[in-house]
Amino acid sequence: MPDGRPNIVLIITDQQRFDSIAALGHTHVDTPNLDRLAREGTALTNAYVASPSCAPSRASLFTGLYPHSSGVLRNDDPWSHSWVEDLTAAGYRCTSVGKMHTYPYEAPVGFAERHVVENKDRAHPSLPYFLDQWDKALWIRGHEKPSRVTYRRREDYADRLGAFEWELPEDLHADVFVGGLARHWLDTYPDDGAPFFLQVGFPGPHPPYDPPARHLEPYRDREMPAAHNSRSDVEAQPEPLQELRRNHMETDHDAVVHLDEPTAEQEQRRRRHYYANVSLIDEQVGALLDALEARGVGDDTVVVFTSDHGDALGDHGHSQKWTMYEPSVHVPLLIMGPGVRPGQRLDGLVSLMDVGPTVLELAGLTPPRWMEAESLLPALRGEAWSGREEVFSEHARDLILTGTELMTMVRDQRFKLVEFVDHPRGQLFDLEADPHEEHDLWDSADHREVREHLLGRIREWRARSAMHTATWAAAYR
Repeated sequence: MPDGRPNIVLIITDQQRFDSIAALGHTHVDTPNLDRLAREGTALTNAYVASPSCAPSRASLFTGLYPHSSGVLRNDDPWSHSWVEDLTAAGYRCTSVGKMHTYPYEAPVGFAERHVVENKDRAHPSLPYFLDQWDKALWIRGHEKPSRVTYRRREDYADRLGAFEWELPEDLHADVFVGGLARHWLDTYPDDGAPFFLQVGFPGPHPPYDPPARHLEPYRDREMPAAHNSRSDVEAQPEPLQELRRNHMETDHDAVVHLDEPTAEQEQRRRRHYYANVSLIDEQVGALLDALEARGVGDDTVVVFTSDHGDALGDHGHSQKWTMYEPSVHVPLLIMGPGVRPGQRLDGLVSLMDVGPTVLELAGLTPPRWMEAESLLPALRGEAWSGREEVFSEHARDLILTGTELMTMVRDQRFKLVEFVDHPRGQLFDLEADPHEEHDLWDSADHREVREHLLGRIREWRARSAMHTATWAAAYR
């Protein structure tokens, strides 16, 4: 570290569940490089997103503000500022490769370079037209981009639940392309003595679930954890979630034809493809670590690995995200590098946006007072740390979550409550007794006091949030 400040690499996957790292007890997936991050760094095992879809989650991560404060409440809400601007002002060379899901897609948000790759499948008339770097690579190589347009030509399209095998050259797979481009940058950027901040956004394992044959092969006969999907659970869900399920069954979002009652084998196939895509990304993470070593900066670089939200994979009868169930809002968070205590596994509650002030403090900066995020640096150093008392998440009505104007979650050490602002009934789960959230306690007389307490915490959180963040926008005038 020439000037005493570390380089920082922030790796963000898209739609990666918390149960996708072997070293943390999820041995149905092969992740030797992520296992290394967990072994040589700190694993924060209870990290929750501020919103269960791409743009609002990422905007919270890069501002340190909840969606209701930042104004980014759904995909394609505009955002154009981030704490990366502070890193740039402090002399960091800031580069982004892959997905970040700003809107506009190429908004600088503080980066000197952005090499944008967005969702794998944007073949829908409601999505903004945009040619990203991956689109251009496919075109110049003479290939049609795989999407719901091409997959619909298959006779078995309606049976696949979005699980397909990548059939083009492997180097053109979205995750391989992003990993390779990030390594190219690490190999070639001119060293002017300044530390760098590199954000790497992998588009996977977001659907289509499309691993190449080489990565799928170890999974072909592997038994995957079954989906938690009982009929009684599905039928008891509040109306906004019933409408969400109907929306998925009526529209093939991201080339996923969602089925009301898929067979066990269909679910197994989807999960094999999903976790094979995780292993592909794991391989790319390993190659990035090798590139840091080859550049001679491995010991001077903090590596942060996480995801913007999870994926239901059929749990509770749902597709993808847009719910507050654990597979949707609970994500991996691994941090390794100088100043980070190795081998720690911390179970305190974390909001994903807490990565923001942590990065700023690693860079020697003081986070703005208006941030709602909290630095994790004391935890990473091995100091006394217990995590947050509660974590919150929220999502506004969009083109897919159409059944409610606003959905809000609060989760403490034991209970999780979900409120729909325009519906009298929400959800309440005892995560200690019911970790898979199959028994809703909203109407339980024995849990009325818990329900009212958590509803009160949401009201208090919003009021305090409004006061705490009242001056944040002035920083960008």
